Amino acid sequence: MNFDIEKLDNEQATNKNKLFCISTFGCQMNEEDSEKLSGMLKRIGYERTENKEEASIIIFNTCCVRENAENKVYGNLGRLKKQKEKNPDLIIAICGCMMQQKGKADEMLKRFPYVDIIFGTHNSYKFPEYLNRVKTEGVQVKEIVDKETEIVEGLPIDRKSDTKAFVTIMYGCNNFCTYCIVPYVRGRERSRKPKDIENEIKELVAKGYKEVTLLGQNVNSYGKGLEESITFADLLRRINEIKGLERIRFMTSHPKDLTLDVVYAIRDCDKVCEQIHLPVQSGSNRILKEMNRHYTKEQYLELAKKIRSEIPDVTFTTDLIVGFPGETEEDVNETIELIKEVRFDAAFTYLYSRRNYTPADKMENQIPDDVKHERFNKLVKISNDVIAQGNKEAEGKIYEVLVEGTSKNDESRLTGRTRNARLVNFEGSKELIGQLVNVKIVKANSFSLIGEVIK
Repeated sequence: MNFDIEKLDNEQATNKNKLFCISTFGCQMNEEDSEKLSGMLKRIGYERTENKEEASIIIFNTCCVRENAENKVYGNLGRLKKQKEKNPDLIIAICGCMMQQKGKADEMLKRFPYVDIIFGTHNSYKFPEYLNRVKTEGVQVKEIVDKETEIVEGLPIDRKSDTKAFVTIMYGCNNFCTYCIVPYVRGRERSRKPKDIENEIKELVAKGYKEVTLLGQNVNSYGKGLEESITFADLLRRINEIKGLERIRFMTSHPKDLTLDVVYAIRDCDKVCEQIHLPVQSGSNRILKEMNRHYTKEQYLELAKKIRSEIPDVTFTTDLIVGFPGETEEDVNETIELIKEVRFDAAFTYLYSRRNYTPADKMENQIPDDVKHERFNKLVKISNDVIAQGNKEAEGKIYEVLVEGTSKNDESRLTGRTRNARLVNFEGSKELIGQLVNVKIVKANSFSLIGEVIK
């Protein structure tokens, strides 16, 4: 289904000089959803601000994967009560995964009755319509679509970067890991047509973009349900042929579905970067079975070994969950052994968070918070030591770096990433932003590298 963009163009004049603010919680999928919301609002004349005090519209794009993300939304909404009282014309909207949970929208309206618009993950493309209703009719809008809808193409997107972009290739998840709420709030797997993906990337290249990251809850499932017979490996090879594109990344891969044809595509395609995000979650076979992950520690290690043999410069990043119900010290030690053996280049470690309607929420032997935190600190320290060691090995080597902008910590320096995703900071002219340069690594920090441009 194609989005009717002409409807937005008729409203531009009425919203001139008005500002909106979007706060995004959660993953890259949420980030891209916010880029689309921003794109629609800019198309009808609004401009973006990061200052809620001056905004006419405030949007919270929510996440419900972890309790902490939900608590942040509650806190932000509570602080807006006085602002709404001072400015009754302020429009407050909540959307995203958190709203897709059963009964959550009604709970939010009861708790925060000054919210104007609530919608979920499947109907965000209708936000301009909801906004118009609030402004013209003075009504409160709540619309949650329980079933995943047809994929909507052609939405305007306000990208955060001028150099690299997220491109969603599929939506939803069919895996039903016992701790995860994503299948319940994002729906079942649906793949975009390859031609639509290629056209979006070609448009990005025409605008000067150098890198795309292909997004999906499980990109290795791409192609299922499409009339055209195509796999994720096929898609990588097709995108690799797009002229002017320099780099291709993707996330996320499920270990049970990362097949050798994908490994060979990464090896063979010159634009596909040598970096794989491969969430392992635990190094314990018992816990992996309880999580419904459908692979063992041995199978994961064998896959990592095979990938390294085919792609010697590959880097691995992963996700780890600490404190899953029934986890023991022995399970934690098995995870530590796996971290040391794979030698991850980044590990995103999370405390297990109970989520309603997931099987793990009903499991016995829930781990006390103090034990979770103790184990979390232990895993993070060991992971950081391994990461620092990997960075140290980069000293003296020369890497191709895509210059993304200025460093967050020092705007006098430039920052960018190597093909295998290591972060590099270095001195250089801002004219280099958006370009590929060769950089020699002169020093390794714990989580980044210091380099100098090779002229």
